[in-house]
Amino acid sequence: MTRRRVSIFAVLAAVTCVLIVDACREARGKGLGDVTLGAEARLGEGIVTSFARFNRQREPLAIGVIFSAGTLNVLPTARSDEHRCFDHDGDGTIEADAECLPTHERVIPLPTEASRRSDIPFKWVLLNWNPTGHAPPHIYGLPHFDIHFYMEPIENVFALMPGPCGEEFLRCDQFERAVRPVPSNYLHQDYKNVDAAVPAMGNHLVDLTAPEFHGDVFTRTWMFGSYDGRITFYEEMVTRDFLAGDPNVCFEIKSPPAVEVAGYYPTQSCFRFDAKTKEHSVSMEGFVYREASVPAPAGS
Repeated sequence: MTRRRVSIFAVLAAVTCVLIVDACREARGKGLGDVTLGAEARLGEGIVTSFARFNRQREPLAIGVIFSAGTLNVLPTARSDEHRCFDHDGDGTIEADAECLPTHERVIPLPTEASRRSDIPFKWVLLNWNPTGHAPPHIYGLPHFDIHFYMEPIENVFALMPGPCGEEFLRCDQFERAVRPVPSNYLHQDYKNVDAAVPAMGNHLVDLTAPEFHGDVFTRTWMFGSYDGRITFYEEMVTRDFLAGDPNVCFEIKSPPAVEVAGYYPTQSCFRFDAKTKEHSVSMEGFVYREASVPAPAGS
């Protein structure tokens, strides 16, 4: 249902642009462009679908996910889907609430029109629903979504195994590689390594100047991910309550001074709500093409 509705909407918008000049200008002003849908996954009472949007020159305008009406309702309440567990106490049994990552994960490939292009580094989405939040609990303990846009092949990411090392319990040899510093020019100066390396994800680099670290209640924030000294994903984190407030707003991404791989990179993270369909979207937007740069000395 969602796939057909959005595809028809995109076609009708294109036809309207041809027939009515003013409507075309309005649609382009909203950044509508050519919408292409990717894979989907069920969540709550709805479906989450990946999408990409392009202009007439086939440059990316937006890459993200659409939450259909109902997705925010009746979300899983169990602490974990028990995908990522480790027997920490060595008693031979797994206690889901204590020995599994507190998350429900969904793998959502991006549309092939985006993922197969060499000039678009992002290939797939790992969507995590965290009903009890995650560490640190006094900051990120609210129910929220983690939306990882991965550049790294999925087989490499899912090879990161649970183990005894770090606050998020990664296999020790992989933890050492996960927290290796990223070259300083590949990361904005506000982002720091706090050893938040997670199985089947990688290390999370955190903006310690973000509002939630300075007295504000967490609503949404942006992160970068790394492994073995390389940036491997971009991530938007957003609470369920923030999305349920039907936001239509974009936030600047603190872009790094340089990138390792040439291609189109976003400068904004956007939230949009369609009052007619009751759909929410979370997307990377404001793409600019960046040439690859040689690495500078490693940062923090």
